[in-house]
Amino acid sequence: MKFFLKVMKALSDPGRVKIMKMIQNRVMCVCEIQAALQVAQSTASKHLQILEDAGLIVSRKDGLWVNYMVADGSQSPYAASMIGNLRHWMDNDPEVQLLVDALPNIRRETICGR
Repeated sequence: MKFFLKVMKALSDPGRVKIMKMIQNRVMCVCEIQAALQVAQSTASKHLQILEDAGLIVSRKDGLWVNYMVADGSQSPYAASMIGNLRHWMDNDPEVQLLVDALPNIRRETICGR
């Protein structure tokens, strides 16, 4: 029950659902997620930590960057089920469509100047 509730709570926030939809399209760093959602870095980081704790995303360090991507679902059958369903859900939502459409213009090199 504990892991089921963790996954459901992680996806109970609109910002975290948006993060899931964005990183389904491409690997992103926290500064890109922050820019896309127009939130503070601490808010984006907190959302990412909750999603990672629930087994929905994973992070990988690559030099100076920490990249976030959708998990493979092996940590939990509940996470796996939600990851699979989210691939098809919310695609027609106007807010999600705007975010996904903006992704090509959101680049870490531009945001962070590196």
